[in-house]
Amino acid sequence: MTQVIVDAANVVGSVPDGWWRDRRRATERLRDGLVPYAEEGLPGCPGPVEVVLVVEGAARGVAPVAGVRVEAAPGGGDDLIAELAARAAADGAPCVVVTADRELRGRVAAYGARCVGPRTVRPAS
Repeated sequence: MTQVIVDAANVVGSVPDGWWRDRRRATERLRDGLVPYAEEGLPGCPGPVEVVLVVEGAARGVAPVAGVRVEAAPGGGDDLIAELAARAAADGAPCVVVTADRELRGRVAAYGARCVGPRTVRPAS
């Protein structure tokens, strides 16, 4: 099964909708919006998929919901995202990373992960 790893901080920060006033709540909204993707998949990546939301900082307490696993990074999220992509590669599982972070895209591409931008899971407002 394809693993879809979502860089929560990057995706939440991609739309200037006031997320900075309550980062945790903004991350919960993102998490809830990801639920349909677990069954439907992403463009070019049919479902079902395993959705993993990587959180950091103020969003560390966000709980998982059915269809979305939440992984709290002990520090910055990029290292955990790269580690998850490396694990997927070692297991022979396809992996898609949702982020606009260029450095992170390069890191996970080294493990064979496909990268897509935040608009894939969150329309711009």
